[in-house]
Amino acid sequence: MDPRVTLGLITGGAVIFWFTGASMQAVTTGAYRAVAYIKKNIKLDSAQAASVEKSKEVVKICTQYAQAGMINIFGVLFSFTLAFACFDPTFFASYLISIAVFGLFQAMFMANAGGAWDNAKKFVEVDLREKGTALHAATVVGDTVGDPFKDTSSVALNPIIKFTTLFGLLAVEIAVEAKDVAQTIGIVLFVVGLVFVYRSFYSMRIKVE
Repeated sequence: MDPRVTLGLITGGAVIFWFTGASMQAVTTGAYRAVAYIKKNIKLDSAQAASVEKSKEVVKICTQYAQAGMINIFGVLFSFTLAFACFDPTFFASYLISIAVFGLFQAMFMANAGGAWDNAKKFVEVDLREKGTALHAATVVGDTVGDPFKDTSSVALNPIIKFTTLFGLLAVEIAVEAKDVAQTIGIVLFVVGLVFVYRSFYSMRIKVE
């Protein structure tokens, strides 16, 4: 019946769903940029292999977007954890519980759903032998979503939960030591976290050229 508990549960769940979207956005944009570079600079329909320099450039593109996405994600988690610890102990405890509960079930959902999409494509290709058909095209679309589901977002939720809960203990100590200015620090860090939330989507969007 405590509104601080309810707000903490909602906030923790929102952060989990934000993280899954932000991590998939980074993967999607990086993959798009890599494919665009390959189409422009590497002739896949020829027998000539890609040069080492061009291959390195593809890896560089993927690495840059992965790093940019993780910087935004870390900035949000770090800022929000410290900010919420400075706001209210009851709210913060509820937030940590929500991160663990929502994160656990979201990770299991994404791992199973992504695996199902991946297996559906293999089933159509191997068992049904309908590669190249409309059914196969539909499963390829599903697998395109399923791979970041099971290989990026779901597995990354485990360290997210661990970092937030363990760092939360340190954040509480910091909030207690700075109790006179804790609210001010919390507001500043919350605004910083919102900036990283904005960057995680709008700075990582695929721009139409």
